[in-house]
Amino acid sequence: MSPVALSSLEVDVDGLRSAKGMLQICLTSDTGDFPDCRNGDTAIKRTVSASAPRVRFEGLPQGDYAVAVIHDANGNARLDTMMGIPREGFGFSRNPTIGFGPPRFTAARFTVGAQGQVQKIRMRYLL
Repeated sequence: MSPVALSSLEVDVDGLRSAKGMLQICLTSDTGDFPDCRNGDTAIKRTVSASAPRVRFEGLPQGDYAVAVIHDANGNARLDTMMGIPREGFGFSRNPTIGFGPPRFTAARFTVGAQGQVQKIRMRYLL
């Protein structure tokens, strides 16, 4: 049995409205865990300061992934909404078009190969 090839991913977030609060980041290779990482044992969650909007994931098996980011400006560890509309910023890998609700995993999917991957995620604010 050959060893699993490991790689890395760097996520850079831009377009933040402010440097206040935290960024809640969900990285997953499972369509069922996207976009919130609630159900999966294989999903990786990270919380970083909005004042340093970059995170690096090391030791990832090569394959397909998707990333979702929430700008948790008030630090309450959830996406605040008003009548179902996000009050805080959000973004996804590959910066897909946003309709009603989050994009599907396939719209945000990218491949981490032997050379690693960099995803630049643009934050969006609706209110």
